[in-house]
Amino acid sequence: MRIIFSLILLLGLGFTVDARQKTYDFNSRCEQAYQAIMELRLNTGKALLEAEKKENPDNLIPYFLDNYVDFFPLFFNEDAAEYSRKRGMRAVRLDRMEEGSPDSPYYLYTQAAIKFQWAMIKIKFNEKWDATWEIRKAYMTLKENQRRFPDFMPNKLLLGAMQTVFGTIPEGYKWITNILGMKGSIHQGMDNVNAFIESNAPEARQFREESYYYYCYLMLFIVNKPEDTWAFLQRKQLDTKNNYLYALMVANLSLNNQKAANGIRVLEERHDSSEYADIEYYNYVFGLLKLTRLDPDAHVYLERFISDFKGKFYVKECLQRLSWFYYLEGNQAMANKYRNMILNRGGTETDADKQALKEAEGGKWPNPFLLKVRLLSDGGFFSEALKLQLTKKAADFPAMEDKLEYAYRLGRIYDEIGQDDKAVTMYEVTIKVGANRPEYYAARASLQLGYIYEKRKDKNKAIQCYQQCLDMKGHDYKNSLDQRAKAGIQRVNGS
Repeated sequence: MRIIFSLILLLGLGFTVDARQKTYDFNSRCEQAYQAIMELRLNTGKALLEAEKKENPDNLIPYFLDNYVDFFPLFFNEDAAEYSRKRGMRAVRLDRMEEGSPDSPYYLYTQAAIKFQWAMIKIKFNEKWDATWEIRKAYMTLKENQRRFPDFMPNKLLLGAMQTVFGTIPEGYKWITNILGMKGSIHQGMDNVNAFIESNAPEARQFREESYYYYCYLMLFIVNKPEDTWAFLQRKQLDTKNNYLYALMVANLSLNNQKAANGIRVLEERHDSSEYADIEYYNYVFGLLKLTRLDPDAHVYLERFISDFKGKFYVKECLQRLSWFYYLEGNQAMANKYRNMILNRGGTETDADKQALKEAEGGKWPNPFLLKVRLLSDGGFFSEALKLQLTKKAADFPAMEDKLEYAYRLGRIYDEIGQDDKAVTMYEVTIKVGANRPEYYAARASLQLGYIYEKRKDKNKAIQCYQQCLDMKGHDYKNSLDQRAKAGIQRVNGS
């Protein structure tokens, strides 16, 4: 009789062996783990997650946060071997998230976030089509969760980020997002992101760390409000000394917003210990920042990146900067060495990498005088750049492309120091001379003119300049400039 009873229990015929429901308990230990992970103290975060798994085996949040632990090294370091080992965890974690109750807003949200993170990873490993479908899955999952749980604030963060980016896709590619069912606008997307940022809901506080990351990048690169971005950073007083992710973010924003001195300071002042993950991207950013200041040790960090980085993004650009460093030092042998490496190393996914390859294949070296002006200006050292540039005139340069660059560089410097009228004059000269040339100067001048007229509330002229940028063909940085011009038209039209 005991044997029969045992068989009935094993077969589950009318009896429940384990009725415990898996939960999504974002408790204090999970919050501590999330905080550590978002600071890139990954081993500390993992230890907390393992402790939570042992004490509360039915809590699914530790397994969700495991995905963050994998995401950051894969995204930043692009190690193909590590990707091969970890990629199977995507399906494992999604299956585990489905073990919870569908009545919880975390049921769909955790699945969407995992899909979104793997989409970002797949982009880094050149799996573009898979990444596109992954983004679509994340987007549709979030839309459904928003329908079911409209007051669950984390929905708004990820949805808002996606909607903002979808809103900048050029008209010629709209058919892709229409087919995939992904629609959005800058206005709608940023409204959602801001709603999350300003929310005091408990779930919003839980994910506050990453929300600042999304907000700053969207505000600087899509909305094009650098002043608001830096005001936000100042207001929030982000801990860049103890949070490595924030330090990298602020350094990168500084690099792309002509604030190299700030980026260098942040990376020099951050607490560096073995507790933090090894992120090779640090050497790339630090090296580029120091090069804009013409620091004599800039090459140390760039060479370290080339030596240790296992991925393909930024490699050609980094090699180009190394070749420039030695070119300006007068070491042509080393300059040639690194330029030749551009032909065989790295990928061409970014506009900067494409431009580096084009320059290497062309074989021509930039004018050293204008290159110094460019680097100083790119770093935000405007007084030094202007002082140097005004020691020469456009007529001093025999080549037309150098005359064109001289006008463009002078326009950018005037623009950045607030002398808009002088900037407009130089930009108009650049456009007139360079509109049909392969250099990017005329297209970027059109974009910058658009910014000036947008600031002056001259809607028609702003749109005209942004459209002029879009209409120029065959120049360097075409994709990134087009995206910014499209974002400008959307902003001016209020969509």
